[in-house]
Amino acid sequence: MKEFRNPATLHQPVAAYTHQIEIRGPERMLVLSGQVGMRPDGSVPSDPVAQLDVALANIQHNLAAAQMDAADLVKLTVYLVGAMDPAQRAAVIAARLGAHRPCMTLVYVVALASPGYKVEVDAWASRADG
Repeated sequence: MKEFRNPATLHQPVAAYTHQIEIRGPERMLVLSGQVGMRPDGSVPSDPVAQLDVALANIQHNLAAAQMDAADLVKLTVYLVGAMDPAQRAAVIAARLGAHRPCMTLVYVVALASPGYKVEVDAWASRADG
């Protein structure tokens, strides 16, 4: 069972995330490697917002392969190279996750594994077994 909490002793989340998620009981955990904005055909869009959308789609494909969905996400870490408009970023995340609010960390980095990558997202998910 997952319990999503924003303790009253903390500030309200400044974006679409939850401060903490406690996992109790018989849960399956899924840990994903960082997903970049590479499409199945190997192409990578030059636009970082499009890369974020593709990376989140890749996470959704990974979740589906484990019989999970976006509602099972408990943690996302988003790595960005360079600036990205916060409203565009929020819109892409909302389009992919709906009202779901996993824990989230956003980190600006100098570079990722390949110069064309501007976004990488890693994820943790949990679902009750059975």
